[in-house]
Amino acid sequence: MASLLYVCVRPERGAAEAEHASFQRALGVAELDQLDLVADPLSDEVLGRHDGFVIGGSPFNVTDAVKTPLQQRVESDLERIAARSLAGETAAFFTCFGIGIVTRMLGGALTLAHPESTSATEIRTTDAAFADPVLGPSAPLLSVFTAHKESAAAVPPGATLLATNEACPVQAYRVGERLYATQFHPEPSPQDFADRMTFYRNNGYFDAAEFGAVEAEILAAQDVGGEDLLRRFALTFG
Repeated sequence: MASLLYVCVRPERGAAEAEHASFQRALGVAELDQLDLVADPLSDEVLGRHDGFVIGGSPFNVTDAVKTPLQQRVESDLERIAARSLAGETAAFFTCFGIGIVTRMLGGALTLAHPESTSATEIRTTDAAFADPVLGPSAPLLSVFTAHKESAAAVPPGATLLATNEACPVQAYRVGERLYATQFHPEPSPQDFADRMTFYRNNGYFDAAEFGAVEAEILAAQDVGGEDLLRRFALTFG
């Protein structure tokens, strides 16, 4: 069985390639298999071949009123990964857009009431996170990168809240022992996140006219610790 698989859900080729490199570095692995869900559907063979999955972000939103057949298929494939993780057959780490997929799958609600612009933010771990192998060592505070429009309205049924803050109450949760979902992006370095901004200048994650100022704030971010979570995920489940 192969170890970890990076699942890409970004239509922007350059952003996808950079995200893959970010995940590989953050996970601390010499090689990281990848599946571009935008180009290729998830096969049963790929689904059954990996110990763990890391799912990147996307400009898609689960709450989009109109969805292309591609987006509908991508969402369905991500649900298959989540279902296999819930069954204990693999481990999965869903980020940003992916937390919406898992939340909906669990019967939870999504909201547009807690957006976060492109920035570094501080999150607090919960009491439940202290014993968690991925979040626990980073307790009680962690700085991470965020950029999203939708989020979970509340912790979905069956999930354990692991991290929160005032801006977005559901920042991270675990379902069972092997399925993680974060609203934030754990993988990028400040330079990675600043570079990613160029692909989404006009997507509404920040004021395009303020690009230079936002970029400077991202590059100046100190002690961003999302990578530590992915390294522990790889050591635990990879």
